[in-house]
Amino acid sequence: MRQFVLGAGSALLLAAGGIVWWSGGTRPASLIPPQPAAAAAAPDPTTEASMPPPAASEKTREEKRFARYDKDKDGAVAREEYLAARRKAFAKLDTNGDGRLAFEEYAVKTVDKFGKADADRSGRLSPAEFATTRVTRKTKPRPDCPPPASRDED
Repeated sequence: MRQFVLGAGSALLLAAGGIVWWSGGTRPASLIPPQPAAAAAAPDPTTEASMPPPAASEKTREEKRFARYDKDKDGAVAREEYLAARRKAFAKLDTNGDGRLAFEEYAVKTVDKFGKADADRSGRLSPAEFATTRVTRKTKPRPDCPPPASRDED
């Protein structure tokens, strides 16, 4: 019971401290000094801060994606344009061209990977064979990073 009371008291103290800390960061408006009128009225034209921002000419990611889908450039993406990428991916998988995707066509990469890993052709993968199927991810090179310094041990 004593631990419960101490825990509840500690929680209340922490909550009260958080509220005080949170509300302590605000200052009344009367303590904030007004901006000097001379500096606000006449900015120095040679400073970088007074230069107008550059015009944004690059397309956003969504605009680029929209442009890739809008093949006929009519300003709208038709159903056929939207499904074109899926049709192309399906056609790649449909190796016999019958318009139907059999499981073997769908899983051809996995079946091939299993076949290459099954060195003894037993139809089962041992732990060593299974280890050859792991996915290796390419790491992105770090831009402009110097190579690590070699340590010469005496």
